Amino acid sequence: MTQVLAPVEAAPRRHDREILALAVPAFGALVAEPLFVMADSAIVGHLGTPQLAGLGVAAALLTTAVSVFVFLAYATTAAVSRRVGAGDLPAAIRQGMDGIWLALLIGAAVVAVVLPTAPFLISLFGASDTVAPYAVTYLRISALGIPAMLMVLAATGVIRGLQDTRTPLYVAVGGFALNAALNGALVYGAGFGIAGSAWGTVIAQCAMAGAYLVVVVRGARTHAASLRPDPSGIRACAQAGVPLLVRTLSLRAVLMIATAVAARLGDADIAAHQILLSLWSLLAFALDAIAIAGQAIIGRYLGADDTEGAKAVCRRMVQWGIASGIVLGALVVAARPLFIPLFTGDPAVEDALLPALLVVALSQPVSGIVFVLDGVLMGAGDGRYLAWAMLLTLALFAPAALLALTAGGGLTALWWAMTLMMLVRMVTLQLRARSGRWLVAGAAR
Repeated sequence: MTQVLAPVEAAPRRHDREILALAVPAFGALVAEPLFVMADSAIVGHLGTPQLAGLGVAAALLTTAVSVFVFLAYATTAAVSRRVGAGDLPAAIRQGMDGIWLALLIGAAVVAVVLPTAPFLISLFGASDTVAPYAVTYLRISALGIPAMLMVLAATGVIRGLQDTRTPLYVAVGGFALNAALNGALVYGAGFGIAGSAWGTVIAQCAMAGAYLVVVVRGARTHAASLRPDPSGIRACAQAGVPLLVRTLSLRAVLMIATAVAARLGDADIAAHQILLSLWSLLAFALDAIAIAGQAIIGRYLGADDTEGAKAVCRRMVQWGIASGIVLGALVVAARPLFIPLFTGDPAVEDALLPALLVVALSQPVSGIVFVLDGVLMGAGDGRYLAWAMLLTLALFAPAALLALTAGGGLTALWWAMTLMMLVRMVTLQLRARSGRWLVAGAAR
């Protein structure tokens, strides 16, 4: 009897090791990324309020420009991991190079648009005459680093697809350290001001891209994979990325609608909303780490024609997502006396924040399921379904958010609408997961 049960008991432990080995370093890399902006803000903040405000406006534009193309990482991870599962490492690396070449092309196009239109883009944010010059300076210089950042996204997808999340962690930490050192040296040591901060960030981003290229080129030489651009391969990467781009834009629209509604609720509500959104994003890093592990592991199982293994690891990751959500929700509730004073001492903001904070805590197990299944379906290359599901979610969320505004429920009602959004996502993703239609085996979907 013991011999019969041993393999069944061993499978979850094996999956746990796989998930942990990829998720823990992925979490470290995800947390390191926002430290770029934090380091810039801390250093530029001592130059003066106009400079810090200018950085804030420009950083918002840059973050949007880069995050919209996060499909470069997601789609590449799924495609590369499939070929790894199929045992064809040369093809995996060639697939990754197609993604990197696509990133370079998109990056060049974005720079060509941003440089001449920087003053107009800044004006859209309503920056004052005092702030605008600093914002334009930072935006124009930092835009030069966009191709490097998009290359980092694509190369990160390659490395993750190769079942390695440690290298992205090392590169992210090294990039943050270099960014902080260069910012200090150029802003104050060289006296370049906000321009020095932008140049420091660009140099750090280029160094990160260079580090990834060294790893990818070494792998290409080892496995005799071509590094030349392949128009058909680049086109295939772009086509695979379009549905994920739609998904990402729909999610960004949800967040923009939520912020617009909060702004109309009043000053205290929008202040509390921004605090909640920051917390929600932080919690998402932990859950997204499991999703990243899911992308890499699911792609590998399907590439190896092991659909039963893919289903088993999917079930285990959902359990991880639920457990992580419960733990994170409990931490939010337990830490609220410490968390709230860090951000505000205004009684009106605190009154708006506390009940909505409890809603965020309650929704974390749902978020855990959503993030995991999102990663599973991305790893399976099921981008078209994800796009349609997110468009449906957006269509249901928009009236719910407007109802929260008109019904007088305040910020708490808005965050119940956000929870409804996550519930809709959970239902659509679970329906797909249970259908088994995402289980398309083979080296390519």
